[in-house]
Amino acid sequence: MRCVVQRVSRAAVRVGGEAVGSIGRGFVVLAGFAPADSEATLVWMAEKLAGLRVFGDAEGKMNLGIGDVGGAMLVVSQFTLYGDASKGRRPSFVGAAPPEQAEALYERFVALLRGRGVPVETGRFRAMMDVELVNDGPVTLLLEHQ
Repeated sequence: MRCVVQRVSRAAVRVGGEAVGSIGRGFVVLAGFAPADSEATLVWMAEKLAGLRVFGDAEGKMNLGIGDVGGAMLVVSQFTLYGDASKGRRPSFVGAAPPEQAEALYERFVALLRGRGVPVETGRFRAMMDVELVNDGPVTLLLEHQ
């Protein structure tokens, strides 16, 4: 599983012009899934994200987690995180989980985050989405668990 995590002051996702999810302060999480991802993989990533301390404290140091600041997550599926452009000019996505498997992993991942008390909004799986965000920092992390 791979995630790109961006700390934001606000974000929204639209499908066909319709807002399907939006948050204020928190994380935009672009989540990609691989065929070998398991429940343990999803649990590890959910715990990692729920516990990340990347929000500033009173001294401006990254010491606070998403729960400490009353934040939320906007989780968007992103199979292109498994794109391999090392050969040729067109990326290959064979490393990504097939859509049916990825959708089940995505839904379970979102449920695990919500189970940790994190408010979660989502995009729409397999839809063409417009994601709009305002970076806070910017702070962007790449997380991976195999």
